[in-house]
Amino acid sequence: MDALVVGAGAMGRWLGGCLVEATDWRVAFADRDPGVAASAAAELDVARTAALGGEERFDLVCIAVPISATEAAIAEHAPRAERAILDVSGVMVGPVRAMAEHAPDRERASLHPLFAPSSEPGNLAVVVGSEGPVIGTVREALADRGNDLFETTPEEHDEAMRTVQARAHAAILAYALAAEDVPERFHTPVSGALEAVAGRVTGNEPSVYAEIQSAFPGAADVAEAASRIAEADPPEFERLYREAAGGPGGTDGGGEP
Repeated sequence: MDALVVGAGAMGRWLGGCLVEATDWRVAFADRDPGVAASAAAELDVARTAALGGEERFDLVCIAVPISATEAAIAEHAPRAERAILDVSGVMVGPVRAMAEHAPDRERASLHPLFAPSSEPGNLAVVVGSEGPVIGTVREALADRGNDLFETTPEEHDEAMRTVQARAHAAILAYALAAEDVPERFHTPVSGALEAVAGRVTGNEPSVYAEIQSAFPGAADVAEAASRIAEADPPEFERLYREAAGGPGGTDGGGEP
């Protein structure tokens, strides 16, 4: 079996590494920067590079490019897939539709690891357009690493990403921008946790987060909610507090200030 990973960034390298470790497949990387592809191949030792615009065909083609480039990459590279194609872009409605259009007779799946490679194992969302032995082997390899694969729909996934990615990241970055440096001894459990999360989010590649904000609406909702809080008088603040406590992240109970 031959597999091509289009996109040799963090997620492409992670997926290629999973395939190398779990199977005897031959893995090749292609990237718009040949040096990045060569670096990814060298990391795995047994992997190689392939021409991004070549006509070489593979049993499996994996699309691991930025969200904004995913559908175009599927259209371009689907003809190179002999048996199966999948993506790990992080958005699903568009890629699932594109794979059905450009690879209707091949196995197809959209996979979204809901974690950074360094945080594996974790939850992994799956939409299967057409099941088969190749996609089945990939799913088994990911599950064997301790990941919890769950099936969803493209629409359900993308709607959830508005909150768990777009809104969450916007709220965390807004805190990081608004916060001032204070001595560690002044931090509460809440502010300390926010500092830690902000450090985790801001320690990655900013273009990835920019792609998420462009793909999923939600940041404006966070800004609007912050404005409501800032402008609220005490009775309105208490109402908003109770509304938040009864929402998706609320506890309806007392907590530490």
